[in-house]
Amino acid sequence: MPSDVSTQCLVLGAGPAGLQASYLLARDGRDHLVLEAGERPGAFFTRFPRHRTMISNNKVVTGYTDPELNLRMDWNSLLNDDPELLFTRYTPKYFPPADEFVRYLGDFATKHDLPVRLGTRVAEITRPDDFVVRDQDGNTYRAPRMIVATGVSKPYVPPIEGIELAEPYVDMPVDPAGFHGQRVLVIGRGNSAFETADNLIETAAVIHVVGPGSLKLAWRTHFVGHLRAVNNNFLDTYQLKSQNALLDGTVQSIRREGEQLLVKVAFARVAERVKEIRYDRVLLAAGFRFDASIFASECRPNLTIKDRFPEQTSSWESTNVPDLFFAGTITQARDFKKSTSGFIHGFRYSVRALHRVMEHRYHAVAWPRQNLAASPAAIADAVIARVNRTSALWQQFGFLCDAVLVGRDSSVHYLEEVPVAYLHEAVARGEFGDVDSYFAVTLEYGADHDTVDPFDITAGRVSQESTSGLDGRYLHPAVRRFRAGELIGEHHITENLENEWDSEEVHRAPLVRFLGAQLDPVPA
Repeated sequence: MPSDVSTQCLVLGAGPAGLQASYLLARDGRDHLVLEAGERPGAFFTRFPRHRTMISNNKVVTGYTDPELNLRMDWNSLLNDDPELLFTRYTPKYFPPADEFVRYLGDFATKHDLPVRLGTRVAEITRPDDFVVRDQDGNTYRAPRMIVATGVSKPYVPPIEGIELAEPYVDMPVDPAGFHGQRVLVIGRGNSAFETADNLIETAAVIHVVGPGSLKLAWRTHFVGHLRAVNNNFLDTYQLKSQNALLDGTVQSIRREGEQLLVKVAFARVAERVKEIRYDRVLLAAGFRFDASIFASECRPNLTIKDRFPEQTSSWESTNVPDLFFAGTITQARDFKKSTSGFIHGFRYSVRALHRVMEHRYHAVAWPRQNLAASPAAIADAVIARVNRTSALWQQFGFLCDAVLVGRDSSVHYLEEVPVAYLHEAVARGEFGDVDSYFAVTLEYGADHDTVDPFDITAGRVSQESTSGLDGRYLHPAVRRFRAGELIGEHHITENLENEWDSEEVHRAPLVRFLGAQLDPVPA
C-alpha cells in the first residue's frame, strides 16, 4: 500500500549538496526528509568520473593546524562539527579515488543520522498547494518547500545531425585496449573530453578533440571547470606532433559510410571552411544538464544557459516557482564559469548561505552577526582577521562576501559569507535592519584576470605596494562601501604573494585610513 509522508522541507538528492543541506537542517532541528534514487548516498560518484579519479584537490599536508585554513586546500570535505569527518582522513591521494569519496558520503550520512530514504526515484513533482513528490512505487511526499540537489543528471546532447551515432560519455567503454589502432574523435572541450582523450593516447592511432571557441586552461582563468593540468597531456601530443590534434570548430553532421563515420567540421580559424573527416569512433563528452522533466507544468522551473540549469534568484530560489530552491552543482548558473558554485569546495558554502536565507525567511532567525565598535580600527581588525583565515571567501572568490553593516544609529555589525548579489537586495528590502551604508569584503582576482598569462613576465604587474587596483594574476582582499546599492568607496588591500595580510604598515594601517575617511563623522 503506497504511503503519504508530510514534512516541512524535502531535499531531493543525497549527493554532497543534499547531505550538506540535510546536516544543517538536522543541526538546527528542522523537520525534513532527503530522497535519493540510488541505493547509497553519493550514487552519482559510483559511475562518474568514468575513469574513477577525481580532479578535486585533496591536500592532506598543509603545514596548518587551523581547520579553517585547511579547508582552503581540501576541496571535498563537507562542513560539519566532527573533525574526524573530513575527506582528508580517507585517502592521502591529491587526486583521490572516486570510490573513497562514495565511502565518505555514506559515513557522513550515517554518523550524522541524516533522514535519507534510499532507492526512492522521483517520478513526478506536482504542486496543488504544497509540493507533492511521487516516487516509482506510488508513495507520495509533501512539503511546503523543497531543495533540489539532484545535480546535472542528464547528458547534454548538442544539436548535431547524426549525433546518435556518437557514443556518449555516460556509457562509452573506458578500456583503452578496445580502441587499439583506431581513429577517434572526441566531441567536447571540458575535462571529461580531455580525460577521455588522455586515456586513449597509448592505444588509439589518431585522436582529435573538437569544440567551438578558444580552449581555456584552469591555471589561467582560475575557473576549475576549464581544462585542468592533470588532463592536458593530450595538448603535448598535439603541439609536439604525435598524430593527435585539437580541432577549433563545430561539428555540423555525422554520417555512417561502411564501417566508418564521416564527420563534417566547420573550422573557425579558416573562415568556417568545412571539411569532412573519417573516423572509426566518435565519442560525445559535451557535459551534463539539469533534468526538469520530473516537474509538472504548474511547478516546472524556468531554465537558462542552453536549458542546462534552472534559473535562480540571488537566494538560489526558482525565478518562477516560489519556495523551490536549488543546491549543489546546478547553482553554477549564478556564477557560470566565473567562480566555484559548480564544485564541492564552492557550493558547500553556498548551501550554508542558503540555509541562513531559509532560516530567516521561514523561522525568523537573523543572519549570524558580530557586533563591532563603531571605529575604523575595530572594523579593520575584524576584516584583517577574516581575510587571513576564511576558506569561504577564498573558495567562492568574488561571489561571497563578508558584510559590515553601518546602522543609522552608528551601530556596526559584521556578517560572514553573504552572497554579494543577495547582500544588495537584502539591504534594500530592509532584511538586515536599518542600514545607512555597508561594506562588502571579498577575496577576488582583478579585472580580466582570465586573459592574463601568469607566467609572462613582460606583461608587467601592479606594484605590491598599490591599493588602487587588483593584479589579475593574484587573489586579493577588496573592501567596497555601498549606500542604497551604489558604490561610494573602494580599497584594495595590498597584494601579498604569501596570501597573508597581517602587516601593520602595509595592510592594516592603510585600511584604517580608508575606513576613517569613509566613516567620518563616525567616531575614530
